[in-house]
Amino acid sequence: MTKKIILSFIITIIFSAISKAQIDKNSELYKTILSNDSLLFNVGFNTCNIKQYENLLSENLKFYHDKDGVSNKTKFLYDLKNGLCKNPGTRQVKRVLVKESTEIFPLYRNGILYGAIQNGEHLFYESKESQPGSAKFTNVWTLENDDWKLTKSLSFGHQAYEIQKTEISSFENEREIDKWLKENNVPTLGIGIINEGKLQQIKVYGDHTKGTAAPYNTIFNVASLTKPVTAIITLKLVSLGKWDLDEPIYNYWTDSDVADNPRSKRLTTRHILSHQTGFPNWRYSTKSKKLDFQFEPGSQYQYSGEGFQYLRKALENKFNKKLNQLASELIFEHLKMTDTHYIWNNTIDEKRVAIGYDTKGKPYETVKNKSANGADDLLTTVEDYGKFLVSVMNGDGLSEKVFDEMVTAQVATKNGKHFGLGFEIYNFKNGDYALSQGGADNGVQTLVFIYPKTKKGLIIFTNVDDGYKVYEKILTHYWGEQGKEIVEIETVK
Repeated sequence: MTKKIILSFIITIIFSAISKAQIDKNSELYKTILSNDSLLFNVGFNTCNIKQYENLLSENLKFYHDKDGVSNKTKFLYDLKNGLCKNPGTRQVKRVLVKESTEIFPLYRNGILYGAIQNGEHLFYESKESQPGSAKFTNVWTLENDDWKLTKSLSFGHQAYEIQKTEISSFENEREIDKWLKENNVPTLGIGIINEGKLQQIKVYGDHTKGTAAPYNTIFNVASLTKPVTAIITLKLVSLGKWDLDEPIYNYWTDSDVADNPRSKRLTTRHILSHQTGFPNWRYSTKSKKLDFQFEPGSQYQYSGEGFQYLRKALENKFNKKLNQLASELIFEHLKMTDTHYIWNNTIDEKRVAIGYDTKGKPYETVKNKSANGADDLLTTVEDYGKFLVSVMNGDGLSEKVFDEMVTAQVATKNGKHFGLGFEIYNFKNGDYALSQGGADNGVQTLVFIYPKTKKGLIIFTNVDDGYKVYEKILTHYWGEQGKEIVEIETVK
């Protein structure tokens, strides 16, 4: 039987095995297969991490290539080590999944899931300068002792590929990026690129745990990036006429610590979303360990997580719904943000959750909140948070009036910046502006920027106390002079 006939025969068997429609892209199986795909190629193939590659291959692997014939696991790894990966330091070949082409079909035996078929298209770059080639592929993944292994792989239909003008570059050399992260003691780095109003690239570098690579859909604790989500929940309710920016909060909630303080009757949602509450960041940082007003609400700026917790309780009291339920109804379900949670629950894939570290490499215990925090500890992925930022940029669910309020300076902060409602505002020399929020906590450093006028954005997630030290290189790499301007704004004394 010729190799061509064998290939045709295998394809026929695989496609005849598909007994159900392709699964939803937000299902756990879809996420699992794409996670393994990213570990196999982004971490294994693209960086010549042979051990990573070997761990995901079944001992019974059969690889069919329409140009190079048939290989088993031994031959495949031998060819990889002694061919493309013979000189890994100078290797330029890279495989990129065309994610939107992916289709995944479950395989069942007697009603029990035992595998999945992954169809799609991928691009191969032979050098930084070369035009890529494209090919179709079919992978068969099966569960072996509860671990997913690649059992069959077909790569066919190789041809030239024309790059679309909207595609933008990422850090091209994964090996160099991994080396840079190790030099800076940053275990995991997630980057998302928004261009022309769309999330166009997601990159996750580094390790999930020592020796275990982080998948593209790593779940990060993003600390204060929680606040914009709580803000948008509120602003959507304002847009629906169900909440008022300037109504006193005490109509729905008053904290017992400030119940007798007349300032509590003058506190509004506008004050909270623009950080003009008069509250400290957290009450536990004060001498009394109690909440108190340090100045009149609306009279000046002071960053406060307590304000967002105050708002959470008011919203929950008025609508008789928990914050995570409001978030699901107003944001998460609409945007299919299935990996985003205020509260830890048993649907979260702990194998994908990034562990936070201190500067000496000591891990922190993973935060598993049983109740929502309106200001902190949101769990999400680069992809999910990118969807959220794109929706904010496009004013999704916000009235024109509310969107204008959100991007209008409410109070000066520092270095010529201002806070709007839920986001800090950067104004640039060229007349453009950006909305931004950063997050910092034990084992968390995160930063996002979106440009509503020019429809671009940048997401940076890290899982270490001093992850901020990688910000400058990333900002200047992607945004050049404007990135340098952000750095200048932040470093002005």
